[in-house]
Amino acid sequence: MTDEILTIREVAELLKINEKTAYKLAAEGKLPGFKVGGSWRFERQEIANWMKRKVEEQRRDGKA
Repeated sequence: MTDEILTIREVAELLKINEKTAYKLAAEGKLPGFKVGGSWRFERQEIANWMKRKVEEQRRDGKA
């Protein structure tokens, strides 16, 4: 299902980062997500799109 909803833990595992880092990125608006009852949720497809954009930005900026 392309619109699968992920938790902060699942996003952290997907990105191979610490949960605190994922929470910080989400709270700063740097990671696309939304809150439901105080808990962060993320659409899997939005995270995939975000990752693609980040890779493209780094390639364009010569950082990769």
